[in-house]
Amino acid sequence: MTAYKSLLYLVVEAGLFALYIPLTFLRTGPRIGTGVISLLAIPLWLIGTLIVLRCFWDFTIKGRGTPAPIDPPKELVITGFYRYLRNPIYVGVLLIFLGHFLWFGYVVLLIYTVSAFIGVHSFVVWYEEPILKKKFGAVYTEYLKRVPRWFPKFK
Repeated sequence: MTAYKSLLYLVVEAGLFALYIPLTFLRTGPRIGTGVISLLAIPLWLIGTLIVLRCFWDFTIKGRGTPAPIDPPKELVITGFYRYLRNPIYVGVLLIFLGHFLWFGYVVLLIYTVSAFIGVHSFVVWYEEPILKKKFGAVYTEYLKRVPRWFPKFK
């Protein structure tokens, strides 16, 4: 059942925020010609999608929950991409958003990406991290010390 809830959340949230909303911005406002750089959108979309799917898998299988705040994992997930940064799903989604901007060139898509980062960062700092500290205690506090929030450190 958890897998179905996780899949539903993936389809609804990713469909809404990563596809439907950005696509409604097409042909809206000024456009920047990204030229050959637009081809970077393809690896950004692929990498972002891979990250999101793997993290959903880890939340469902290892965490025994979903990425949805209403049905969070029962176990702290610190494997997979979570070994390198604390918020890989958000990073994956932001890579997809950046790919949209590079491919289509609409300034509003870049504004959407920056706004999404600001919103997600605020959510993580003021809601998600305090909740996880309460739920997982010292294990999560140690994890915070070892693993960066946004930019991975590779050993």
